[in-house]
Amino acid sequence: MKSYIFDVVIKEDRFESGERAFSASCPALKGCRSWGHTYEEALANIREAIELYIEDLVDAGKPVPTSQKRGVTVRDKPAVAVNVR
Repeated sequence: MKSYIFDVVIKEDRFESGERAFSASCPALKGCRSWGHTYEEALANIREAIELYIEDLVDAGKPVPTSQKRGVTVRDKPAVAVNVR
């Protein structure tokens, strides 16, 4: 079993109404984006988007991206990533 840790980018944004929102993306996974009304919601949503993206890659027999330059850390054993803000 391998563990993959993906860097994410979360930026504060605004709806057209002026209401606050947060956009989230994963640079290592082309097109993998999400958003949330709060920072925490955006983080949870991008986590789910990454999991689904990787699941689709595995189901299609494609390799999981492993580029350190694009923010991917790979471990050859199980790991847990803990985010502290």
